[in-house]
Amino acid sequence: MRHQLPRTPIRVLAAAGATLGLVVLARPQQVLDAVAPAFPPERHWLLRALGARMLGQHAAVLARPEPAVLAAAAGIDLLHAASMLPFLGSARYGRAARISAAVALGSAVAEWVLAGSQRP
Repeated sequence: MRHQLPRTPIRVLAAAGATLGLVVLARPQQVLDAVAPAFPPERHWLLRALGARMLGQHAAVLARPEPAVLAAAAGIDLLHAASMLPFLGSARYGRAARISAAVALGSAVAEWVLAGSQRP
């Protein structure tokens, strides 16, 4: 028997993540101007890749709001946050890395809590 998850919080979280991913994918310069102006322009492709990953990940959660999908999304976000650790002290990448890691950690915690609240 499948467990019913609280769909409204999951959908709000996934819609917010997908929207953020779309904005990062479509408007990397505007995002960087607002949050991390020192980020080098020649690395915008990194932001676009992050936006595409976020959009795809949160679209998957919207499509299948199940504990296993939420747990996988949490794991992906934790891996992303961990990948930011080497850049936290960087003058060029540090601010972007700290913000990106914080968003990923917040998303991972929310996904994990929502997934775990429905496990048998």
